[in-house]
Amino acid sequence: MRPDEPILSPDTRRAQRLPPRQVLTHKWPVLHAGEVPPFDPATWNFTIFPIPLVDQVKQFTWAEFTALPRVQVLADMHCVTRWSKLDNLWEGVATRELLRHVVVSPRARFVMVHCEYGFTTNLPIDDFLGDDCLFAFKHNGDDLTPEHGYPVRLVVPRLYAWKSAKWVRGVEFMEEDRPGFWESWEHGGYHMRGDPWTEQRFRDDVPSGGRGDL
Repeated sequence: MRPDEPILSPDTRRAQRLPPRQVLTHKWPVLHAGEVPPFDPATWNFTIFPIPLVDQVKQFTWAEFTALPRVQVLADMHCVTRWSKLDNLWEGVATRELLRHVVVSPRARFVMVHCEYGFTTNLPIDDFLGDDCLFAFKHNGDDLTPEHGYPVRLVVPRLYAWKSAKWVRGVEFMEEDRPGFWESWEHGGYHMRGDPWTEQRFRDDVPSGGRGDL
């Protein structure tokens, strides 16, 4: 199913489009840790789990996932490294579409998004299910490139871009929050939520032994 008119992310309506201490770019920088993963549509799958926070463990093949209804979203992107790219047109599957395929317990208050090579990121469930959030296949009319997350990246426009994880393979619903890859102290101690308008760049709690050089 093809999308209709694009959903406008609320931040695109702001009079001031740049969050504090961000710089506008017309390029799209490539930032990630490690290698770009290979993609095989014959073996790729997407999983929603766990029971009992969902009524069933649901898995989609690549053909099934790409056959789901699609939306377009016009949104800005703000990277924690201080660049912002405005007016991105994304196309893919709305995160809310998952609610048509599993029943989520009201005890689920957070999600962990699981990606290739064990990368993860955590989000409050309300942020994850925002009406401008989607699993994107396309950017500005073209398929995503592997460096930008092909075949599927999460897009959560209202949070810093590290929350818009690349190479997504599944979603875990959680009762309690826990840090993902970049949110862990070992890999940078990035903020557990990541709101660019209040500059939630790093966690404001302190690990045992102190923050060190973060």
